[in-house]
Amino acid sequence: MRCPFCLHPDSKVLDSRSTEEGASIRRRRECPNCNKRFTTYERLDEVPFMVIKKDGRREPFMRSKILNGVLRACEKRPISLTEIEALVDSVEKEVRSSLEVEIPCERIGELVMEKLKELDEIAYVRFASVYRQFKDVNTFIEELEQLLGGNK
Repeated sequence: MRCPFCLHPDSKVLDSRSTEEGASIRRRRECPNCNKRFTTYERLDEVPFMVIKKDGRREPFMRSKILNGVLRACEKRPISLTEIEALVDSVEKEVRSSLEVEIPCERIGELVMEKLKELDEIAYVRFASVYRQFKDVNTFIEELEQLLGGNK
């Protein structure tokens, strides 16, 4: 594995641990050139499936897109990267277990919002505001009222 810091072509594995109920392996590595440490994850290469976008286009499912969206929504919130990874893993697991080879992006977005709502309401509202593309303040207020109504 190439070092992300100095780009040395080799690294030494210091520790390997199974994660996600054995679905991936987390490896701590050290570069023999610059002595910096970094973490890599090894996952099973699974059968790809397609996401049907709102405009009808189809593109391969990319876990990283979900992770990036959730990271943006959780920015400056007291949420650990471990919790974010678990949320994304949970969404990916649900999507893959549906046994559908094509899944609408709306279904993925709804799954993310369900999980974010349980994790952090501010992150949920941030994600929902981008995902649902609120047209005006009234639409945003309606979403907040639904959120507040569910907590009473």
